[in-house]
Amino acid sequence: MKEKFYISTAIAYTSGKPHIGNTYEIVLADAIARFKRLKGYDVYFQTGTDEHGEKIELKAKDAGVTPQEFVDEKAAEIKRIWDIMNTSYDKFVRTTDKNHERVVQDIFKKMYEKGDIYKGEYKGLYCTPCESFWTESQLVDGKCPDCGREVQEKREEAYFFRLSKYQDRLEKYIEEHPDFIKPEARKNEMLNNFIKPGLQDLCVSRSSFSWGIPVGIDPKHVVYVWLDALTNYITNIGYEVDHPTEEFQKLWPADLHLIGKDIIRFHTIYWPCFLMSLDLPLPKQVFGHPWLIMADGKMSKSKGNVIYADDLVHEFGVDAVRYYFLHEIPYASDGIFSRELLIDRINGDLVNILGNLVNRTVSMAHKYFDGTITNAKVNEDVDTDFIQAISSLDEKVTAKMNDLHIGEALDEIFDVLRKSNKYIDDTTPWILAKDETKKGRLETVLYNLLESIRICAIFLSPFLPDTSEKIFDQLNTQNRTYETKDFDMLESPITLNTPQHLFSRIDETVK
Repeated sequence: MKEKFYISTAIAYTSGKPHIGNTYEIVLADAIARFKRLKGYDVYFQTGTDEHGEKIELKAKDAGVTPQEFVDEKAAEIKRIWDIMNTSYDKFVRTTDKNHERVVQDIFKKMYEKGDIYKGEYKGLYCTPCESFWTESQLVDGKCPDCGREVQEKREEAYFFRLSKYQDRLEKYIEEHPDFIKPEARKNEMLNNFIKPGLQDLCVSRSSFSWGIPVGIDPKHVVYVWLDALTNYITNIGYEVDHPTEEFQKLWPADLHLIGKDIIRFHTIYWPCFLMSLDLPLPKQVFGHPWLIMADGKMSKSKGNVIYADDLVHEFGVDAVRYYFLHEIPYASDGIFSRELLIDRINGDLVNILGNLVNRTVSMAHKYFDGTITNAKVNEDVDTDFIQAISSLDEKVTAKMNDLHIGEALDEIFDVLRKSNKYIDDTTPWILAKDETKKGRLETVLYNLLESIRICAIFLSPFLPDTSEKIFDQLNTQNRTYETKDFDMLESPITLNTPQHLFSRIDETVK
């Protein structure tokens, strides 16, 4: 029986079109999900949209449409971009789904009956775009510490969740489970800046607007965003308050919540406490990934520096954009988007290193052997280190992926591709071709190169799925799975298809 792996992204807020910073997360999650599938896991990959709240209500009013009409359009746009990026999610959820709304109401009622939710009055400083309340001391220059916008004083009747009740238990859990929050800096931030100073009870309902899930026990209230949004991770896999389904018992706890660093507080403080209240196990890991930003800082419409993934794909292609996202964003620090660097990566890594290797090798096979290669096994000393580098790729890539060092996993693959190009220089096939007595050696060299390309394509498939298929098609091989990752598993003899360029060099002046 396959081991399960449940991975989720944060659900995208339906206030507007997602920019490349938002899109990076879904591509990152997709690479992890595809890699786990490659390794034989039974993967469940969930993403979707967060569709309630005052901000949506106001935007819909400004647009002259109903909130439902507004979120329907935005959710469709988000899904379209996720699909453009060739992401392999298993389920696209929406918080306006009727089943989600029903289960959220049941969860609210259960927490209320348990005494974990109570009615009170909220007075505080509220940021509408972030849908967050702040204390005076948390403001930065009198403005929201997350987005820098103005806050408004709000006072209204509300229900509260007893977050303080779970403080000690949460702190103990985080300290006893060092891998629960990653990277390490995020864990330290949550413990030292938020948990240890003392948790305040959390507002979980609003009565000043209506676009949300009605509180079943008090319909003039709607469920506040975080209790609504965070519970999507369980409501959509079969959680029921009184009788969790077989699907839920199979999938929960989640193996990885992949989220942006800006919402890690909600996922590592609010969410665990909600789960404790429901007597459910906590997710195994929450990874707060860094941002993809512009040279002048975080993307925003007001700065005029917003870039969208579908525009980049139209210009450069899906896999080129995926490669940039996955390779250029560090594990724990923000990555900077630059058109110049994107073009450099395409020309340097994808054209020169990968594309030229495949094209040169397949072309030489056609030139010297009419496209049909047999492993003659005429080996020399230079082959030993080369084959060892190829054979160790699985261990190296797996170690990097298990630690979520995605860019470094790609580096390991490209290191073998660089060694393959050097192997061509070291073995000089064009000189071997001039000597009929060296025919067996030439054929062995080309077979070794084709095997390197095939195995690299297997490990590239989670990152560049379309490109990997193009490589397999040129090789005309059926051995494309992890089970065929070992050296010398390329069919022999093998008749290759016509060489095709994988990527085109970009020589235009950078805009």
